[in-house]
Amino acid sequence: MTVPPDLTKIVNRVIEKKRIFKEYNFGPLKDDALKTFFDLAQEYETLENFYRVAVCVIKEFFKLDCRLYLLFSEGTFDLVCDSLQGLYPSKTPALPHIRLDSQAYAAQGAWVIPIRGNLLLVDQLPFYAKDQVIGMLELFPEDQIPDQDKFFFEKYSNRLGYNLHIKIISWQNIHRIRFINSLVADIEHNVIIPNISLSLYLRRLRDKIKALKELECVCEIKVKGDCPHQPQAQEAFRNLVQEMEADYQTLDQHYRGVSLFIESLFRPSHFQKGQFVLRRRTCRVVSEIIKPQLDLFLDKLKERGIEIDVAMGVMPDEDLPLSVDKGLMAQVYANLFSNAVKYARTNYRGRKYMAYGRDLLKDYFGPGKDGVKFNVFTTGPHIPPPDVPYIFEEGYRGANVDGEVGTGRGLYFVRNVIETHGGEVGYEATPGGNNFYVVLPLVATPEGPLAATLAGSPGERL
Repeated sequence: MTVPPDLTKIVNRVIEKKRIFKEYNFGPLKDDALKTFFDLAQEYETLENFYRVAVCVIKEFFKLDCRLYLLFSEGTFDLVCDSLQGLYPSKTPALPHIRLDSQAYAAQGAWVIPIRGNLLLVDQLPFYAKDQVIGMLELFPEDQIPDQDKFFFEKYSNRLGYNLHIKIISWQNIHRIRFINSLVADIEHNVIIPNISLSLYLRRLRDKIKALKELECVCEIKVKGDCPHQPQAQEAFRNLVQEMEADYQTLDQHYRGVSLFIESLFRPSHFQKGQFVLRRRTCRVVSEIIKPQLDLFLDKLKERGIEIDVAMGVMPDEDLPLSVDKGLMAQVYANLFSNAVKYARTNYRGRKYMAYGRDLLKDYFGPGKDGVKFNVFTTGPHIPPPDVPYIFEEGYRGANVDGEVGTGRGLYFVRNVIETHGGEVGYEATPGGNNFYVVLPLVATPEGPLAATLAGSPGERL
């Protein structure tokens, strides 16, 4: 039978594989183990279930325990799953006797085999994998593994690696698409809509410039002859100049704020990684982030009769330096202050105000790992308890919005940015109102990524 030219290459590979598998002669048990693995790898879509399948097939077919170790984008080399207790918590370090290596080796009564990814797709992984090694598979006890079976387990590990590689890339692409969709909504919420207010200030400035020209004519008339309105005209002229200067300062603040937001949202690294990528630098959060954002909301707060109290916190005279992404953190406060404008209501004492401040939390993130809690409080009725668990979810708007315009993205954006910083967000129903807070690690210098290295390649980052 003639083979079509476009199929020749594939047919030749099929024939070659057929010959190779005949030479392997794995036998029914091992063939069934491979078929079971492939079937279940397709049946279960999540990575977590894939990890479980990988170790369970070994356990049930060959009565051997095994552990699965993988590289991750943060540069860590972690134990993710084993046949003894299942999945491990995120970022569980590999056991001390396990090292990344491109060759199988014996260690502590176990046989450890490299897991290799797909050579053609290895550059699409979110981390560097030398010699295609993306993890290690540990089988034990070694003394129950015949030498002839070790070859099979290496082939099994290869199949595991190829399937895992594809799943990692698939989930990475899904994550990127979701992030891009979310980022588009964040751009509208944090840049486009707030930027509309600039047109209002521009119109006001245009009208005042027109009035200034008219006053200029009056002053010229006085120079040429008597004008009984000279004092009033000069006073109006001075006032107008002062107002224009104030408007200019407001425009300049908005321009700087919008420019900062655009820079922090449109970084190429966000799109390349499919998530927010922090550009940390040490800054004083209160003076460099909070106060500039508050200045932009002063007029809106005043229009709604909202007073400002800065006494919420126990560090009123100390502006602690923190290592944060200034642009993203500025947007966090822009969202919190925007919500304050919308939702502050009169309390039981007849006052309507917003308060902000910060507290030092000793050992909040563990022994010797302090945190700083930043609060934004507004007076008004408490958020209904059924809404509280969902207020930081994407698109969620509670029952107490009172007809205020919103997209339900503000607090979700806040949570995303703060958690990317390694912090936490929260809400407290306090006497007389509602407190929204973020807790950031007290870090004054950027933290470098952890590195994992292949044996024999000291210092080389994966």
